[in-house]
Amino acid sequence: MAVDYAVIIGYLAGMLAVGWWGMRRARSKSEFLVAGRRLGPSMYSGTMAAIVLGGASTIGGVGLGYQYGLSGAWMVFTIGLGLLALSVFFSARIARLRVYTVSEMLDLRYGGSAGVISGVVMWAYTLMLAVTSTIAYATIFDVLFGLDRTLAIILGGAVVVAYSTLGGMWSITLTDMVQFVVKTLGVLVLLLPIAVVKAGGFAQMKAQLPTEYFAPLGIGGQTIFTYVLIYTFGMLIGQDIWQRVFTARSDRIAKLGGTAAGVYCLVYAIAGAVIGTAAKVLYPNLAAPDDAFATIVKDALPVGVRGLVLAAALSAVMSTSSGALIACATVANNDIWSRLRGVVSRGRDDEEGAHDEVSGNRAFILIMGVAVIVTAIALNNVVEALTVAYNLLVGGLLVPILGGLLWKRGTAAGALASVAVGGLAVVGLMAWKGILANEPVYYGLLASLVVHIAVSLATKPTDAAVLAAWRERLAGRTPVPAAEGTVPVG
Repeated sequence: MAVDYAVIIGYLAGMLAVGWWGMRRARSKSEFLVAGRRLGPSMYSGTMAAIVLGGASTIGGVGLGYQYGLSGAWMVFTIGLGLLALSVFFSARIARLRVYTVSEMLDLRYGGSAGVISGVVMWAYTLMLAVTSTIAYATIFDVLFGLDRTLAIILGGAVVVAYSTLGGMWSITLTDMVQFVVKTLGVLVLLLPIAVVKAGGFAQMKAQLPTEYFAPLGIGGQTIFTYVLIYTFGMLIGQDIWQRVFTARSDRIAKLGGTAAGVYCLVYAIAGAVIGTAAKVLYPNLAAPDDAFATIVKDALPVGVRGLVLAAALSAVMSTSSGALIACATVANNDIWSRLRGVVSRGRDDEEGAHDEVSGNRAFILIMGVAVIVTAIALNNVVEALTVAYNLLVGGLLVPILGGLLWKRGTAAGALASVAVGGLAVVGLMAWKGILANEPVYYGLLASLVVHIAVSLATKPTDAAVLAAWRERLAGRTPVPAAEGTVPVG
C-alpha cells in the first residue's frame, strides 16, 4: 500500500498548493466568488461535471448498481438530465443576469423582499450538501489508512476548507479541473474495464445475476419519478450549480459547456451502475451496497492503480464539498448577513469597496467550513442528510425560481408565500412521514405551486419598472464593469 499512500498524499498536497496559487488571483469579489466570470469552454465543462458528480454519484452510484443492477444508474442519470435541461433552456439567461446568488435573482425579478427567506432555505440546502460530502471522507480514509471516523472527517474537511478559503472560486475551479481528470482516469478509464474483465465480461455477469439486474426500470418507476423531482429539478435551482454558471465567460459557453458536462454525467451514471453490477458478481454477500466501491477497488486493482482510483473517489467528494462550501458561505454572507445589516448590492460586480469584501467572504468560508465539519461529525446517515437538503431546495424554491423565469404574472407576495408554505410543508411532512418518504417533496412542491399561483393572481402585478429592469438583465444589456477583466481562461 506504500505506493497507494504516496499517490493519495501527493494528491492532497497538490490540492493545497493549487489553493495557495489561487489566492494570488482572487483579489476582488468577482474573482473570489465567480472566478471573474471568464472561464472558457474546457475549464467550464470540467468544473461543472466535477461539482455535480460527488461522492453520492461515485460511491452511491456504484452501490445502487450493486443493489439493482443497470437500473441503479437512474440517480446519477437524472442528475445529468437536470444539468442538460439547465444548460439548454436556462443557463444563457442565468449567466446574463450577472448576479452572485439565486436570492439576488429573485430580488431582481420580484422587486426585493424575497432575499432573506429564500437565502435561509438555500443556506440550509448548501450546508447539508456540504455535510454529506464531508461525511464521505470517513469511508475513503478508512479504506486508505484505517483512520477513526472523526479524524477522517477533520482531515478531509480541513484540506477542502483550506484551499477554498485561500483562493475562493479560483482555487476551487483549478482543483476541480485536476479532480475531473483524476475522476475520468480513475473511474472511466481504469476501474470500469477492469471490473468488467474481473467479473468475466457481460456474458458471465448475465449468467450469474437475476434478469431484473439488466432491466432498465428494475429500480422501480416511483423511485425514478422521485429522482427526477429531487435531482433533475434540483439541478435547475441549486446555488452551487448556479454559482458555476456565473463563472462562464459568455452565455454561449454556459450553454454548450454545460451540455457537454451533462452528457459526461450520463456516461458516468452508466459506468457506475456497470461497476456495481460487476461487484455483485465478484462479492455477492457484502454487508452494505455502499461498500461495493471500496471493496472492488481494494481487492481487484493492482498497486498504484488502486491509489489513483481511490484518489478519484476523493476527487469526487472534494469537488462537491468545495462547491457546496463556497455556495453556503456566499449565501450566508450575501443573502443573510449583508441583508440583515441592510447592505444589498443587487448583484453589481466590483462596486466600490468590493476588494474589501474578499476578506469578508474568506472569513465566511472558514466559519461555514468549521460548521460543516462539526455537523458532519455529529451526523451518521448520508442519505438522510442529502434527502433533507434536496427536499428543502425543491419544495421551497423550485416554483418561485422557475416561476420568475417563465411567468411574468408572478409577484413578490406569491414568491414569498410559495417559499414559506413549500418549505414548511416539506419540513412538516418529513417529521410526520419520515425523512426518506416520497410524500414530503410531492406535496411540498404541489403546495408551493398552488400558493404561488393563487397569491400572485390575488395581488397587484409586479411594478412595470422592475419588470423592465429584469428584461434588460435577461437580455444581457447591463454594462459589464471594466474591473472584471476580459482575459479568458480555459
